[in-house]
Amino acid sequence: MNVEHHDLHHDFPDMSEQIRELKMNDRHFARLFDEYHELDKEVRKIEEDTTPASDDTLDALRVKRVHLKDDLYAMLKEA
Repeated sequence: MNVEHHDLHHDFPDMSEQIRELKMNDRHFARLFDEYHELDKEVRKIEEDTTPASDDTLDALRVKRVHLKDDLYAMLKEA
């Protein structure tokens, strides 16, 4: 199965500088960024059949990932 990567640098290549700047200077952004990437890694493991999980669990993790990405994107737009 080909699993799509959802890291912020991949999804927002034009905002790489803002991502780097906020990670270094905004603790809240850095915490959400780390949480997002850990969650994305967990989702990918399930999608790659490396980690077993129910469909409901996977769906809930995906929804949480989308909400985190929305929050991070909003912060990036303000930067």
